[in-house]
Amino acid sequence: MKIVTWNINGVKARIEVLTNWLQESNPDIVCLQEIKSVDDAFPRFEIEALGYHVATHGQKGFNGVAILSKKTPDEVNPGLPGEDADDHARFMEAVFSTEKGPLRVVSLYLPNGNPVNTEKFPYKLRWMARLERWAEERLALEEPLILAGDYNVIPEPIDAKNPDVWVNDALFQPETRQAFRRLENLGFTDAVRNVSEQAGIYTFWDYQAGAWQKNNGIRIDHLMLSPEATNMLESASIEKHVRAWEKPSDHVPVAISIA
Repeated sequence: MKIVTWNINGVKARIEVLTNWLQESNPDIVCLQEIKSVDDAFPRFEIEALGYHVATHGQKGFNGVAILSKKTPDEVNPGLPGEDADDHARFMEAVFSTEKGPLRVVSLYLPNGNPVNTEKFPYKLRWMARLERWAEERLALEEPLILAGDYNVIPEPIDAKNPDVWVNDALFQPETRQAFRRLENLGFTDAVRNVSEQAGIYTFWDYQAGAWQKNNGIRIDHLMLSPEATNMLESASIEKHVRAWEKPSDHVPVAISIA
């Protein structure tokens, strides 16, 4: 089974890119972030025509997540619990039946947190703490769980072409990286780093200053696997070539294959 995370950066603007990629890559489950669309306006018909079920948790103009799947989920649970005043559409869990039992897949879009000296950064850290509490509860089920999404976290210096440029950015703050490490320490495995410790592995290249042409990227899109999901992991890869397509997202798909 192929499961992919991709920050699409506006699904309506990139629907042709998305449908072309779906036909080329042929994933079983796709977690999209930053769809920038309310549920009713999501271009579901083009995707359903390719054989995918569409579940969305949208928001007008920004944020928004979706899960596309060849198999209809048994459950879809939108929203990360823990802060009633938070109305950002950033989280959705889907549960699928498999021959080996339930498979839980989350599409998440973690807050950016910039500028650091504003309320946006504490909000990011609170969101990460909520995710940690939620994930700890789900781990108690001892089921395969995949937290897939744009984390807006650069975990280590090796995950940036020029880490010194990011030292004042919310994506690379010590508190941000510590929160990510706490999630790992619950028992989650970073799928990409589980298969490769190489430098130069990135998932995001800014549109500005020729970042793509210079390979000036960062790795901020992650698939974090519970122990049960890690035991099923066969491979992990980054579909970097999609960044060179016409009208691309500034992120690329990150894929895993599980048994």
